[in-house]
Amino acid sequence: MSRKNKKQYFEKVTVIDAGAKGKGVAKAPDGRVIFLPHAVPGDVVDVQTFKKRRAYFEGEVVKIHEASPRRTAPVCVHFGVCGGCKWQNMAYESQLYFKQKEVENNLRRIAKVELPEMSDILGSEKQYFYRNKMEFSFSNNRWLTRAEIESGEDAGSKNALGFHIPGMWDKILDLKECHLQEDPSNAMRLEIKRFAEENDLSFFNTREQSGLLRTLMVRTASTGEIMLLIQFYDDDHEKRELLLNHIEKTFPEITSLLYVINQKANDTIYDQEIICFSGRDHIYEEMEGLRFKINAKSFYQTNSDQAYELYKLTREYAGLTGDELVYDLYTGTGTIAQFVAAKAKMVIGVEAVPEAIEDAKTNAKNNGIENVRFYAGDMKEVFNEGFIDENGHPDVIITDPPRDGMHKDVVETILNIAPQKVVYVSCNSATQARDLAMMDHLYQVTRVRPVDMFPQTHHVENVVLLERRS
Repeated sequence: MSRKNKKQYFEKVTVIDAGAKGKGVAKAPDGRVIFLPHAVPGDVVDVQTFKKRRAYFEGEVVKIHEASPRRTAPVCVHFGVCGGCKWQNMAYESQLYFKQKEVENNLRRIAKVELPEMSDILGSEKQYFYRNKMEFSFSNNRWLTRAEIESGEDAGSKNALGFHIPGMWDKILDLKECHLQEDPSNAMRLEIKRFAEENDLSFFNTREQSGLLRTLMVRTASTGEIMLLIQFYDDDHEKRELLLNHIEKTFPEITSLLYVINQKANDTIYDQEIICFSGRDHIYEEMEGLRFKINAKSFYQTNSDQAYELYKLTREYAGLTGDELVYDLYTGTGTIAQFVAAKAKMVIGVEAVPEAIEDAKTNAKNNGIENVRFYAGDMKEVFNEGFIDENGHPDVIITDPPRDGMHKDVVETILNIAPQKVVYVSCNSATQARDLAMMDHLYQVTRVRPVDMFPQTHHVENVVLLERRS
């Protein structure tokens, strides 16, 4: 083994912080950082490193001498193997503390802008069973636990219906339970797997690109409606009908039962034909009297309850009086645009995905909202001086970009037109901080509040109000 990757063992190391991707942070005797999955700040542990870099180690905890007071017992049997819910072993109040700390650190260290006193992070009332969309994969080559391998005994069925093991594209963890989506999600997943095995329906083989059953998607809504989509690889009418008829009979509460036949190398459905087997081809989500039509390809915030809190905060920061022209950049299916429309004179939404804009227009029409307009196109190409001349000079801009943040051309256009306020919603406070630094000469950060959309994970949203300097 090269000296670079030589393993080292450190005894009684104190975990001092939570860092990148939710890993615990400790310090080696030579001062280098050690990143430790599943370690909780306050733990005193023995560490075995498995990767060495110039400035840090990566390692794993092999013994806990003192458990942190921030520790709590994980509720899921799959914790530590499944790639999700990596903070289940940390008390929720501590999760909120470290999320807020990460946002503040990013804004201070990267943006280096003057900050007001940050508002306390807005926690989620639901800490489990909060997701409205889950996607599971079928596999005939399930992940075997260390105990199963070491036992030397027959591991039984190799079929799985669950999540990818982190970093292993062809290994699926067979889920016995999941605490992210309300029932009947678990019941449907388990019954579909049981029926498929009982009837010899083949599970997908990723390496060979073969098998009948490929993926399962379950969407639920605050209205109580349910969508279930099965993605098939083989086009076997008889077996497909057998499974879908069983699902329809066993779970009559399903509003929308759909399927796809996808024989591409990847399992994305956005370029595929969605076929409605029974019920409607969509479900409805509802928020403050507004109804949003959700089809299989629609984007909608995956935590419905917390999305409502996020949108209320965004509207509050915008401070609309009814006379403002508002631009909603990266509008998606136009949920924020429609949510704030009653308080604005006009809202202009821009989004790169044409299908999302069609959904936005349909939803606005169904909601009877007439003071919104939506445009599809690459943001850095569409959002320019000509667009402003055509649609008017905005008083307020709301922007909710993807994790990469705003393109520099978009930032430059905002600075050129200089609206009075910019409300910046972000799922990545590091790229948000980068953008704030570029805007600091013209805008002052006057309000900041993180929002926890994804309990049991390290992910956090952040809302910033920028006001033009006088």
